[in-house]
Amino acid sequence: MDKKIEINKRGNALGFWFFKLFLNFGGLKAAYLLLYGVSLHYWLFDKKTIKTSIAYLKRRFPSDSKLKLRLKVYKLIYSQGMQLIDRIARTSGVVSFDIKFMGRDILDEILASNRGFILLTAHSGNWQLAMTELDMLKKKIFLVILEENNKAVKKALNINNAQDNKFGIISPKEHLGGIAKVIKELNAGNAVSYMGDRPYGFESVEVDFMNDKARFPYGAFAIAAATKVPVITVLSSKTGPETYQVDFTNIIKPEYKSRKNKKKQLSEWVQEYADILNNFFKKYPYHCFLFHDVWKDN
Repeated sequence: MDKKIEINKRGNALGFWFFKLFLNFGGLKAAYLLLYGVSLHYWLFDKKTIKTSIAYLKRRFPSDSKLKLRLKVYKLIYSQGMQLIDRIARTSGVVSFDIKFMGRDILDEILASNRGFILLTAHSGNWQLAMTELDMLKKKIFLVILEENNKAVKKALNINNAQDNKFGIISPKEHLGGIAKVIKELNAGNAVSYMGDRPYGFESVEVDFMNDKARFPYGAFAIAAATKVPVITVLSSKTGPETYQVDFTNIIKPEYKSRKNKKKQLSEWVQEYADILNNFFKKYPYHCFLFHDVWKDN
């Protein structure tokens, strides 16, 4: 609870201006070309990104040499950059992406009940782009996220725009992590989105993740069990130059079987979520943008 919450400050107004310029005159290919040089800069000089990337990659590719892992860090950084550009292209209206949704029938059943639910995202794939396309929910989505303090990033990506009727913001810095507001919106039948790989004030539990012990927060599952709402895992993957797939098929329904050993029951749901992420990263190894060593996190 006392651990300081930090926000990465990457990007600046001039950099985003150049990407928009390339997008407007050359489309995605031109912007991706510019990205090669930008990615090289981070690959050479961003020590934190390099360190946390290798923490993931050495577990994803345990047989690789240090040189291979170092080269794959560049590929991972470039992959994130591509999806960041896609987000800019989408919000700027330059490109209209073709997005395929998996699990629409499951979603329709949940929507028909008029119950609230939790959308559990992670720093994987293009979760921001996926969120902009969730009009079919016909519900207001409240994002439990920190206010972006990098003005250039906020302006370019249109993050935390509280004036957008589709989204609301609940800050984890509010009293008790904003839980009162979260429960209020869930009881009203709205959707609440949590980042499943960031604690934001909640305690974490130890789970098996990529054949090692890691820690993930259980807050979203504790709230879901208390309010009796389902947890829908949102997985977004880039499947082509202008195509994406958003998977809603992994749904967890936390419900305490007894009042005893609640933390153990929470751990089981968190483990289920960690397994879902692990399977996703097996299929899309360069869609993992944790940039946080969950294996060393206490």
